[in-house]
Amino acid sequence: MKLLSNSTSVRHLSAGRFFVTAAILATLLPACRRSEPVKLLGEAQGTYYSILYFDPQQRNLQPQVDSLLLAFDRSASLWVDSSLLRRVNANLVDTLDDILLTLLRNSLDVERYTQGAFNCRVGRIVQTWGFSFKQRSEPDSTALTAMLAAAHAPIAIDGRRIVKDPATELDFNAIAQGYASDLVAQYLERQGIHSYLVDIGGEVVSRGTKPDGTPWKVGIEQPAADSLSAPVVHTAIPLTDQAVVTSGSYRKYYERDGVKYSHTIDPSTARPVTHSLLSVSVVEKECWLADAMATAYMVMGLDSACRFIAAHPGQPGTDAVYFIYDSCGTMKTHATPAFDQLIIK
Repeated sequence: MKLLSNSTSVRHLSAGRFFVTAAILATLLPACRRSEPVKLLGEAQGTYYSILYFDPQQRNLQPQVDSLLLAFDRSASLWVDSSLLRRVNANLVDTLDDILLTLLRNSLDVERYTQGAFNCRVGRIVQTWGFSFKQRSEPDSTALTAMLAAAHAPIAIDGRRIVKDPATELDFNAIAQGYASDLVAQYLERQGIHSYLVDIGGEVVSRGTKPDGTPWKVGIEQPAADSLSAPVVHTAIPLTDQAVVTSGSYRKYYERDGVKYSHTIDPSTARPVTHSLLSVSVVEKECWLADAMATAYMVMGLDSACRFIAAHPGQPGTDAVYFIYDSCGTMKTHATPAFDQLIIK
């Protein structure tokens, strides 16, 4: 996907062990275990997850993590027919749980902050263009006008109730995986684990360092020629007590009649973006915010994103940002000073 996490001395919980005498086991194993991470691998939200953590007790928390992510999917997934989000979009219910309430509030905050570059009300548009489900079609002008109206119709939160136009459909894919990574990180913290790397589909959260004091390292993927290309690390950064998310259009697209349609929808036009920006990486304290801002910058395009960053110094999502873009067929990069300092030379 978007990021390739990277660590040394990683093993699966089920890996084979050498047998040693009881005396050696008693004296050596506790120290060895403390220096080895526990690794959990699985699937959630239509993608992978990979979690590394250092735990003196070497607990296998996979069942609990799977349960947490399953509950998240049942709330916010567009791929689960019976999810709460699907029922809200179908106007069958209007009461939100904690997950949807937080996603909606955060999304509306980012929409105001980015002056509409980020918009969670594009669900019908995304579906029509063929990025949520299998049906793919290019909408005509009449359909686009109706979908634009639904994407900009007033929306409000009344306690736990959502008040929206019946035609408005929500899509939290541009923020949900980041928030899920945050929730898994919070769960690990509650278990007393303070050294970990959580990666859900490329939305990465880190805490602490490895036992030897070195930081976690995260690789940012080089934009690929197509969705089937093997991932290649473009650059790498250390990550401690931060999150990083990369949003890109180079893998998530479909091609019809020789035209590539990006999965990033411009809420102002109801059409896929067409600029030269290939990917954006954002480092922030919270993964959901990095996720949302990376998407907003993908909508803006390089020039507008750079102007936004310059106009909001020290504000959320503007400090450490990395752009990869196409310039007349040549891949180029642009980094804010804070991100440039992170790059492992």
